[in-house]
Amino acid sequence: MSTQHKPESLDLEFLKTASNKRFAIVYSEWNSEIIDRLVKGAFSFFREIGISDEKIELLSVPGSFELVYGCSKISSTKKFDAIIAIGSIIRGETSHFKFISQSVFDGIKDLNLRVTCPIVLCLLTDDNYQQSIERSGGKHGNKGYDCAAAAAKMSLI
Repeated sequence: MSTQHKPESLDLEFLKTASNKRFAIVYSEWNSEIIDRLVKGAFSFFREIGISDEKIELLSVPGSFELVYGCSKISSTKKFDAIIAIGSIIRGETSHFKFISQSVFDGIKDLNLRVTCPIVLCLLTDDNYQQSIERSGGKHGNKGYDCAAAAAKMSLI
């Protein structure tokens, strides 16, 4: 199983300049196996560019809907150079999936327009559990790793 997926444009040498930055990861407690894989992917990237675990703060929230509040709360501390919001919503038989997904996307977008540090959204919105596995360390790489790379890049802007 691949835990790293590196886009061709990923400049690790440049991103190593973010090694003095501080990051927060706000993550949902729902779909914990998927979330654990995404968080591990993020830590894998951070370690790869020389960021120690002590420079990364974790905050768990009950579900993906609560990611917005968690990110708002942690950004208010002004201790971080970038935040990653990690969640996983798997389509069910009701329209709940659609409403929660859109609310989280809109909420994080709104936060990014008003807070001083970037928030990178790592929200898997998959049709089934297998797709989530494939995107959290399977054949489609690890979106946690990819979003940590985006957070590192955004911390340098």
